[in-house]
Amino acid sequence: MESAFASASAISDQRQKIEQYKHILATVLSSNDVGQAKQFIDHSCVLSDDVPLVVSRQLLQTFAQELGRLEPEFQKEIAHYTLNQIQPRVVSFEEQDDDAVNAEAFINKASFLVSSSQHEVLNLQYKVCYARILDLKRKFLEAALRYYDISQIEKRQIGDEEIDEEALEQALAAAVTCTILAAAGPRRSRVLATLYKDERCSKLKIYPILQKVYLERILRKPEIDAFAEELRPHQQALLPDNFTVLDRAMIEHNLLSASKLYTNISFEELGTLLGIAPQKAEKIASKMVCEDRMRGSIDQVEAVIHFEDDTEEMQQWDQQIFGLCQALNEILDSMAKKGLPIPV
Repeated sequence: MESAFASASAISDQRQKIEQYKHILATVLSSNDVGQAKQFIDHSCVLSDDVPLVVSRQLLQTFAQELGRLEPEFQKEIAHYTLNQIQPRVVSFEEQDDDAVNAEAFINKASFLVSSSQHEVLNLQYKVCYARILDLKRKFLEAALRYYDISQIEKRQIGDEEIDEEALEQALAAAVTCTILAAAGPRRSRVLATLYKDERCSKLKIYPILQKVYLERILRKPEIDAFAEELRPHQQALLPDNFTVLDRAMIEHNLLSASKLYTNISFEELGTLLGIAPQKAEKIASKMVCEDRMRGSIDQVEAVIHFEDDTEEMQQWDQQIFGLCQALNEILDSMAKKGLPIPV
């Protein structure tokens, strides 16, 4: 088979190359040899760079049409093998090309199948692709959670794939980056807390900005510019409101930080603080308040925003947790007195 493949790939004329591969395919199908059929798929449609895409596409189409010539017991095995080899590459190619729409369509199809998959390498590839697609779609918080999940993989050998520390560190850094770029608010704050408490993050290059974002400090231009150097193009894309993705994230963060420093502030002063026009500052602030991402109220007559302190609400939350833990302890004590087994 190898000599036949080498002979076909050496042909320069594309039409003759296709015909030669079709001849090889006919020989493979007539032999009913599963191993040779898999070799043909690997060489002509999946793994080899010797076969141009336009040729590979035609060969795959012909293979699908002629698959019925194989013995029935072999057809399903070969069909599944072909799909398993091709589908991950389809998603990866779309994702690598920054074509998030098509990549998402394919990953959604894969989602229906991955739950029943026992192939650990394929499952890992699915997780990585899904995280990158969410990142491309600017669903940063969801992407961050998936990147973080990947960074916590404990196995260092999955199938034939060796998982090194550098790959896990890259996933962790991606989780931090996406969290910083996510819409400012309580959900983002919870993820920031998780990352900040992870000792591994202290070794990352972007740890200083993670620390300042977590501590809700206002970020200045030099710090933002340094962070921008670590970003991919889609993370700095221009939005319809003429802010970039990074600009929007930093403005929202600084606005939320300002809410911790001020009881109230005029939009004129807020615009100066954020480095934007007062009207834009008001628009962003009102959006964050409406979406419950920031506590406050806006006085449009006076052009002032009043920030609300959520300390009391946090204290109530803490008291509820304390009450729940106390009730649980009482239940466990009661079970122990009655001699009932206590699940651990």
